[in-house]
Amino acid sequence: MRVGIIGTGYVGLVTGAGLAEMGNQVVCVDLDEDRIRKIKKGVIPFYEPGLPELVDSNLREGRLRLTTDIKSAVENCRILFLAVGTPSNPDGTADLSAVHQVATSIGKYMNGPKLVATKSTVPVGTANVVKDLIEAETNHKVSVVANPEFLAQGSAVNDFLRPNRVIIGSDDEEALSLIKELYSPFLRTGNPIITMDLASAEMTKYVSNAFLATKISFMNEMSRLCEQVGADVESVRIGIGSDPRIGKKFMFPGVGYGGSCLPKDNRALLHMGREHGANLPMVEAALENNELQRSNFIKKLFGLFDNDLTGKRVALWGLSFKPQTDDTREAPSLEIVEKLVQAGATVWAYDPQSSNQPFEKHGKSFRRVDSSYAACDGADVLCILTEWHEFRRPNFDRILKLLKNPWVVDGRNLYDPVRMTQRGLLYLAMGRSNEQDMAQKSEVESVS
Repeated sequence: MRVGIIGTGYVGLVTGAGLAEMGNQVVCVDLDEDRIRKIKKGVIPFYEPGLPELVDSNLREGRLRLTTDIKSAVENCRILFLAVGTPSNPDGTADLSAVHQVATSIGKYMNGPKLVATKSTVPVGTANVVKDLIEAETNHKVSVVANPEFLAQGSAVNDFLRPNRVIIGSDDEEALSLIKELYSPFLRTGNPIITMDLASAEMTKYVSNAFLATKISFMNEMSRLCEQVGADVESVRIGIGSDPRIGKKFMFPGVGYGGSCLPKDNRALLHMGREHGANLPMVEAALENNELQRSNFIKKLFGLFDNDLTGKRVALWGLSFKPQTDDTREAPSLEIVEKLVQAGATVWAYDPQSSNQPFEKHGKSFRRVDSSYAACDGADVLCILTEWHEFRRPNFDRILKLLKNPWVVDGRNLYDPVRMTQRGLLYLAMGRSNEQDMAQKSEVESVS
């Protein structure tokens, strides 16, 4: 099939390369000439494991093309995916200006019947608006389906090539048949194509993210209670995660969620509820709880220094919101670095992939180093914010020699607290009792 993908961001490029991998003739369109030029040369504008190889192989085989010419893509493709960004407006609503602009362009350049699939995360009713905008520019038939994406950063290529389900919203049987045919090679193992009405498909994406955020926030809330009552949240997590009604995924307590989806989509869902007179206290609580968890981490860290970090140097492992991505959008690191710098501390940070750009405003108070051990050299404390694989088995003897104080504040619970104490480290994790923490601090200080 001839398929056009409008937008070469995270969703668009993965979708385009994935569809090309199955033998389709795919053209990816973006108005940013520099971006297109770089992708053609093999420079992917974001980090996603496996994507550079997938893009390169399909470019070489001629199944994937990249262009800034939207007119050509519309004229030559039967199916068009709309995969442009929908960032948050200041009030939390989704900014649909790019979606509307692309819809108008599609209508202007149509030369025959087209199937348009909205891949971007959009509020309920957007597919109908897209259809109206296209039809205002053309007399050709257009069918619009909602086809939300469920790609997790760090595993997006596998998620697209081996989806656990594909959701399509439409009441147009011809359109459903065409897009089912497009997706059929990806679902040979029997995972379902789930069809529903447009509004339900658009809503499914938001509800899915809201549920995942609520699950994370609930576990984070319980971690704070565990600290107060002397329970070990890791044991609690294993205990409840073994219940098949609850499950093990998204049950790891930490310093809070971030990224381009959960925070943004939950705020948009809240606004959608207010617009329609529906209060969503659980969604609102999940967002508030996320902020509380970051505050809890900061409280732990500041407490080590009796709330005076003037002149202190903090080693930071991890800037991206999760491992296997370079994305720092709404990452916990943004707020935590801000608080540390405001308190008079200097941050030496290491992350295998993320960009320096969001942190450049801190000037000399923030320094990016080229290894995890370089970050620790002369630091007063080590903080862990992202669970990159290389952080799981570090050389603790080396860390002890590099740090001024044998202190580790772990926002991702990577290590065994007992073993950390045996190594001579004060280890503050998420979801352990404060009494146990303070006793451990006294023990370490008496040894040192």
